[in-house]
Parts: sequence; structure tokens; C-alpha cells
Amino acid sequence: MPRILMGAGEIAKRLGLSRQRVQQLAERDDWPTPFDELAMGRVWLITDIEDWIRRQRADLNPDPPPD
Repeated sequence: MPRILMGAGEIAKRLGLSRQRVQQLAERDDWPTPFDELAMGRVWLITDIEDWIRRQRADLNPDPPPD
């Protein structure tokens, strides 16, 4: 079964940041809305996080747009 959700730990690893920094980013207006809040914390759809990365962190895009 494919993974469709990410928690702060997975997002932190993807972005190369701490979980605490991800929690700070999650308070920004441009951050995706969590899919759900579980006992372990908030979780987001991977597609929403990857869309945010494409918009905000071009340095982490696997295929940057051509110039």
C-alpha cells in the first residue's frame, strides 16, 4: 500500500530540517492544512507537502523547471 501521509518527522527528513522547524513552518499561512491530527501529532497529505516544496523550495525539487 503506498504511503499517502507524512508527519512532522518525515517532512523534516524530506526538507533537511528539525521537527521543531517543521512545526514552526506549519503555522505559516502558506503551509498546507493538515489532513488529520492523531495522537502522535498532525499529518499531511504527501501531495500537499510536495506541492508546497515545488512552490517554496525550488532547491529540493527533483526536476526544476527549465529556464
